[in-house]
Amino acid sequence: MSKISQFTPMQDLVHNPRRVAVIGYDGVQALDIVGPMEVFAMANFHLTQGVAPYEVILASPTGGAVKSSSAGGLVFGETVGLEQLPVDLDTVILAGGSEDGLRQVIFRSNLLAWLHSRQTATRRMASVCTGAFILAAGGFLDGRRATTHWNSCALLKELRPQIEIEPDAIFVAEPPVYTSAGITAGIDLCLAFVEADCGPQTALAVARQMVLFMRRPGGQSQFSAGLSVQANATPRLRKLLGEIIEEPTGDLSIPTLASRAGMSERTFSRSFRKETGTTPALFVETARLDRAKALLETSDWSLARIAERSGFASLDTLHRAFLKHLGVTPGFYRARFGSNV
Repeated sequence: MSKISQFTPMQDLVHNPRRVAVIGYDGVQALDIVGPMEVFAMANFHLTQGVAPYEVILASPTGGAVKSSSAGGLVFGETVGLEQLPVDLDTVILAGGSEDGLRQVIFRSNLLAWLHSRQTATRRMASVCTGAFILAAGGFLDGRRATTHWNSCALLKELRPQIEIEPDAIFVAEPPVYTSAGITAGIDLCLAFVEADCGPQTALAVARQMVLFMRRPGGQSQFSAGLSVQANATPRLRKLLGEIIEEPTGDLSIPTLASRAGMSERTFSRSFRKETGTTPALFVETARLDRAKALLETSDWSLARIAERSGFASLDTLHRAFLKHLGVTPGFYRARFGSNV
């Protein structure tokens, strides 16, 4: 993720609201549509000064009703056809959906041709989740960094080797193209759009209203260390894992962790690996890495201070962990993902 852009003076937004088209199709993932639209709606709620800063339009290739992939067959009512959309769109957002829905909209609709016709006049073209496959099919992602749902990154790379896939990112900004990860990551991306357009205070107000993190505590990762191992853990061990993630500093050696779990060291090590698929040491290192990533993204602290506040014994240990797990230095990570980029 990188900073989207500088925010727009409010008087400009009041007199010239940004038109945002969210595009769905039969088989679309409902939350990919509803999440982004709610972010802009909340921005309007907090910023209305006679004229709302955003005009959001729900569109589809041919207009009319669109049936989502959600259980129960949730249907979106009257959508606007592509040819009826206004010419002065600021942002186009392509929702993800089922494999069949994507095939239909890519190969049997006018969407790709329409996107190309609007490419130069539209400030931002964005995708949510597997909506990235639409941008990829149109060649919009060639030679760019991009992301999609973690479970679809390998397929996207296989289908379009020209794309530099970042499977661990919540969203990737490669102006004028923006891609986000699975489903709810579209909310993160649109929240970043609001921050860029309206300023951080408005984005924070929207995040609070929607009970969201302004920035996810796990940093850029689509899922944190905790989420990837906690599912199969017993309640006792799950509690300990949560405590490590919450506070990855201090003495987290095997003897200390075993004592906190009420087990012998041998039983603890065996149970930990069986229930999580990893070792206590590796889990602790990953939790500390997640904390360091979040601090690099959101603070201007020195690398030495970040190492200390993340639980690493030294700056050198922090460097080694980044090179081992991410293949880059902490400084490089901050340059790419830091809030001051």
